[in-house]
Amino acid sequence: MDDTIAHHVALARQVLGGARAAFDAGVAALAHGCASEGRLSNRKLDAQQVASFELAWAGADLLAAETSIGALDAQAASLQARLALIFTVDAVVSVLDKLETVYAEAGLDAALLQALRGEAAWTTLRREAGGARALEAAGRAVAASEGDVGGLALDEQHALAQDSFRRFSDEVVAPQAEAIHRHDLTVPESLLQPLREMGVFGLAIPEQYGGSGPDDRDDTLLMVVVTEALSEGSLAAAGSLITRPEILSRALMAGGTSEQKSHWLPRLAAGDPLCAIAITEPDYGSDVAALSLKGTRVPGGWKLSGAKTWCTFAGKAGVLMVVTRTDPDRSRGHKGLSLLLVEKPSYDTHEFTHVQEGGGKLTGRAIPTIGYRGMHSFDLSFEDYFVPDANVIGGEAGLGKGFYFTMAGMVGGRMQTAARACGVMRAALRAAVRYSADRKVFGSPLEHFPLTQAKLARMAARLVACRRLAYTVAGIVDGGNGRMEASLVKLLACRSAELVTRDALQLHGGMGYAEETPVSRYFVDARVLSIFEGAEETLALKVIARSLMERALGTAPQAA
Repeated sequence: MDDTIAHHVALARQVLGGARAAFDAGVAALAHGCASEGRLSNRKLDAQQVASFELAWAGADLLAAETSIGALDAQAASLQARLALIFTVDAVVSVLDKLETVYAEAGLDAALLQALRGEAAWTTLRREAGGARALEAAGRAVAASEGDVGGLALDEQHALAQDSFRRFSDEVVAPQAEAIHRHDLTVPESLLQPLREMGVFGLAIPEQYGGSGPDDRDDTLLMVVVTEALSEGSLAAAGSLITRPEILSRALMAGGTSEQKSHWLPRLAAGDPLCAIAITEPDYGSDVAALSLKGTRVPGGWKLSGAKTWCTFAGKAGVLMVVTRTDPDRSRGHKGLSLLLVEKPSYDTHEFTHVQEGGGKLTGRAIPTIGYRGMHSFDLSFEDYFVPDANVIGGEAGLGKGFYFTMAGMVGGRMQTAARACGVMRAALRAAVRYSADRKVFGSPLEHFPLTQAKLARMAARLVACRRLAYTVAGIVDGGNGRMEASLVKLLACRSAELVTRDALQLHGGMGYAEETPVSRYFVDARVLSIFEGAEETLALKVIARSLMERALGTAPQAA
């Protein structure tokens, strides 16, 4: 790291320190305004949704910038440092703008924000490390690297996994991705079987149950590394295959009986059956506590009646984890929910109907979508569909605990979604770099224009910041904490994927809008990321902002 960059890094740390102080003051003021008798009031929180949403986004930008700058040392590569500085400048601009709203709504004097905007350190950093000349120089370096930026030091095990799955993604997934997307195909066995053989469905399952995960701890980083690599080839045809078995396996590990673990986990690890998760209902979206699909007790088990929607891979799956209301008292909210394992035949079709011997019926219809094709998300209708008692996760003791068992897998699911976003961003950046080198406009390669260089620099800076944050939070999650941080990195990475793929498509011009160009698929696929595994509004309001304010009030652990 040369002296100029080292100076800019020192300025960045100073500026981020001031931004953190301003952010903490905003959190505290908003928290006290939303509290009653020392605890957050749901009514007051709902009245401050706009400010809370801005607060969550400011927190995401700030933590990502702090993590990026904090990772730099004297040996950091020049491009790594330049990109971290570019992201930090853009992040601080965003944080200060968002805090303006928070301060105004919380009734806090904005003098601190005004002082930060006028500080010499900030003025210098913004001009020298985030100005046009810095963007152009970084963009040229990104182009020279062919978009291969953001590499992080990994131990041998994780490095080997990354190399192996990147190679599989490039050689096996990517060549099939366009046809799967354009013809709306179901993920074929030509992808599923080699992934079974590579053990991808057992990454979250301990070795004692036939998986490849450690018996004594979680390895979220491995899940992130593999998911990111597969998503680079195709989000829908490969990168999302691991999420569902992880959620179900973690639910079984959290609440399943010993018999259920021994029966289901080895089968899930082998990818036979494939599984799907049925949570969302037509009228409730992310409001899990209000779910109403009804389970009625009958001799030997339960009969399910009602509907689920957005159940991804429900056709191909041989077992569905269905969040079911087993207590008819709706006032019990999430405490009346249980998890039932619904077995069914596997279908490659976009519609199916399965009728049980006793007359119970399950029908499914794939929902046409603009992207994320291959796994397909289904509307499901249950009509007196029988599920035996043995398939209630946790048995009799598991009744009413379905919400908690489901949440056991959601942190991992959100980390995976952040990794999926990083994979899509990496694919989009590399495609943009290649096209910018090949495409000539006004007599020169597109990559030679300053605006192109600035776009490439900002795209790369965002990708590198999100990757660094995702890998860092993976370690926090493996330490048993990080629920809020996992939601935060999911929030940031998914919106970033939209921004990066948009710019990649824009650099392709008219060709970017053609289905034959992979970047068009990256763009439409990226749009779903901010919706599933917790819509960004739900994560921002119900998890991130709430957790930040609870911490400020001292009513929650520091790492909830």
